[in-house]
Amino acid sequence: MNAQPESPQGMEPVEALDARYARVRDATMALCATLTPEDTVAQSMPDASPAKWHLAHTTWFFEKFVLCRDPGYAPMHADWHYLFNSYYQSAGPMHARPQRGLITRPSLLEVVDFRRHVDACMRERLQAGVDEDTAAIVVIGLHHEQQHQELLLTDIKHLFACNPLLPAYAELPEPPRGRARPQHFLRGREGLVETGAPAHGFAYDNERPRHRELLHPHAIAQRPVSNAEFIEFIRDGGYRTPTLWMSEGWDTVQREGWNRPLYWSEDLDSAFTLGGLRALDPHAPVAHVSYFEADAFARWAGARLPTEAEWEVLAADRDPGQGNLRDRGLLQPCAAPDDADEDAPLQLFGDVWEWTSSPYVSYPGFRPLPGALGEYNGKFMCGQWVLRGGSCVTPSDHVRASYRNFFYPASRWQFSGIRLGRDA
Repeated sequence: MNAQPESPQGMEPVEALDARYARVRDATMALCATLTPEDTVAQSMPDASPAKWHLAHTTWFFEKFVLCRDPGYAPMHADWHYLFNSYYQSAGPMHARPQRGLITRPSLLEVVDFRRHVDACMRERLQAGVDEDTAAIVVIGLHHEQQHQELLLTDIKHLFACNPLLPAYAELPEPPRGRARPQHFLRGREGLVETGAPAHGFAYDNERPRHRELLHPHAIAQRPVSNAEFIEFIRDGGYRTPTLWMSEGWDTVQREGWNRPLYWSEDLDSAFTLGGLRALDPHAPVAHVSYFEADAFARWAGARLPTEAEWEVLAADRDPGQGNLRDRGLLQPCAAPDDADEDAPLQLFGDVWEWTSSPYVSYPGFRPLPGALGEYNGKFMCGQWVLRGGSCVTPSDHVRASYRNFFYPASRWQFSGIRLGRDA
């Protein structure tokens, strides 16, 4: 690549970066420990990718954008770059995304060997010392890999849910059962506020620049919408009432035959999880709903979805690492603990990504990273909606208040849920 991203302020020392590289890369392999070779090849739908492809693509990233900066480095398998490029047009042509499940060769063992080779070269490079531009690319690559760790789990869950045997990804602990907690709203800040990532520290380019937003009087729900509350919506005819839905959403409901969240049983008593089929906890946050479903529920409830600025201001002084994130090991949403503060916002981080009412567009003054990495976020700012907060399969050191996730409004295979907002 000819142009490099700007180096984040406060870049970690190379020694710390080397250790972090090993930790993140090892974590990806650990997530595949329960999978068979057959599990890693299948692709359940065009939006999902095989686990083997995730393993190879994240390795391609480091080879292409870090190791290949050295004119003396020879790619291990140059022809694999076509197979495992995702959408970086300026980095070369790529295999069609819906056909990734057809890549039976190279084998899983060959892909793992590819990872070992690239990791050995990367460790040697990092231990020898790298310049700030290279270090910045490595940091982006590690966050990129953590995104793919989350996608690997959600894609495997979708794949296993397509199997009539409903196999479990792993033996998982039973999450603590919650209690009924009345929903109430917290008054949000209003007036001119600053949102977006600060200039120092790591953030993706789409989180910057920090800028001012005008917030009108509003309130945001203390906790996410629960399974029990969503069941009320279903039983009240929510999926049969066209006036609750966006036109495109209603068309999707009719075309796809939606009548409950993804992975729920027809009797609304159980749901498929990464631990297999389990009883539905009525007090846990509802998950695997689309933006259309979230918006329809909010309208049914006499509320709306919060804007991403309202959400970010509420979350700005909260500790992202304290939520039900992947590190906790539950890998499914669970209810807030019984001792949670009744007057503070709950579960802003972890459990479920929360749909906002904000379209995914650029901030005022947005500038994508130069070079190929400029394709990472900016070119997707069309027809998608912002989600905030992370989920039960998000690494705890990968979320922050300014983090902007984004998906198309009909997407449901991610751990996406609902927090209500309303005008005050």
